[in-house]
Amino acid sequence: MSVLAIGINHRSAPLGLLERMTIDESALPKALADLIGREHVSEAVVLSTCNRIEVYVFAETFHGAFQNVRDFLAETAHVAPEQFSDALYAHYEADAVSHLFSVACGLDSAVLGENEIQGQVKSAWETARLEGTCGSSLNNLFRHATEVGKRARTETGISRHITSVSQAAVALATERLDGLAGRRLMVLGAGDMGEGMAASLAKSEAAEVVVANRTTGRAEELAQRIGGRAVGLHEMSVELAVVDVLLTSTGASSMILEHCDVAEIMAERANRPLLIVDVAVPRDVDPAAGDLDGVTLLDMDDLRAFADRGLRERRAELDRVRGIIDDELNRYLDHSSAREAAPLIAAFRTRAEILRKEELDRHAGGLSPAEREAVEAATRGLVGKLLHEPTVRLKDAAGSPRGDRLAEALRDLFDL
Repeated sequence: MSVLAIGINHRSAPLGLLERMTIDESALPKALADLIGREHVSEAVVLSTCNRIEVYVFAETFHGAFQNVRDFLAETAHVAPEQFSDALYAHYEADAVSHLFSVACGLDSAVLGENEIQGQVKSAWETARLEGTCGSSLNNLFRHATEVGKRARTETGISRHITSVSQAAVALATERLDGLAGRRLMVLGAGDMGEGMAASLAKSEAAEVVVANRTTGRAEELAQRIGGRAVGLHEMSVELAVVDVLLTSTGASSMILEHCDVAEIMAERANRPLLIVDVAVPRDVDPAAGDLDGVTLLDMDDLRAFADRGLRERRAELDRVRGIIDDELNRYLDHSSAREAAPLIAAFRTRAEILRKEELDRHAGGLSPAEREAVEAATRGLVGKLLHEPTVRLKDAAGSPRGDRLAEALRDLFDL
């Protein structure tokens, strides 16, 4: 039984494919139930963000579990396997653990060292625990991953400066407009990403920040915290006729602004330009809207290109973070090996004790209590001495190829 990580991300797939594959947060419980019901999957966690859709499973066989997960992704996204198979990657055993640690540290993100991914990893883990699809093996793995992410951010400078997609979105808008002072801006979406963008805008000297959200109460709460103003989605078109920038990142499963919606808004603006930064996956704004006169539409691809230009200082921290990941990987594998060896050793010793007692009961019927106690002590001591050396060698070799061979031999020889 081993951990397997399968998925696609912003490096392996174009944005158009990635947004089709993501799983909405509200759909995760049903998706997890579907996944755990498949033949070769014993435990499962699904991590779905704007940059990736990854499935972590604990499984007995690689090929069976891989097929289960690939079918799951195809059926959930309603996309034929051949349409995403070239973008699909898979990591097994130690490589899967190392990959998750890298993800938690922000090394696999569009914005190197981003903080948001650590919370997303923890949230995916908690959802799986609530749905009962995460057992002791993946619990130990994800608990360790969150610790590794925290250590990387505490001990290195990987998270200095721009450390989230939301911060990068605001920085991108700032660069495009040569500053946001005096500008009127709208944030569409009051979730974690929207909250991050609004918080960054609150420090930008913008003339006004308007927060729009499907749930007006949540928009009002966020707007109050940043000194902005809240509106409902039904008021959005009116507000977009006067703002300079729209930053959007909702969790909607379909587009909120179609090409015709943006065209109508631009007709009301009297040729005033509009900058839209859409970092939602799936996208909130029809990509075709970027072809309209006066509209500059930027998406996650533009944000990644922007973030890549400012990595020089944080790239110097990469070796330090990778050193932490290697160190923690070895620690995790050592602990995992010890956990795996312990039940086998216990079963080995239990089997020997059962056989000892059976033989003693069969041959010691005529012994006095004192004689039986003496034979009991002698046979227990003999069995203990016989088991001592195999037990020590198995513990010492745990986690190594030799340990795997010894464990397999022990199972075969004693039918454990």
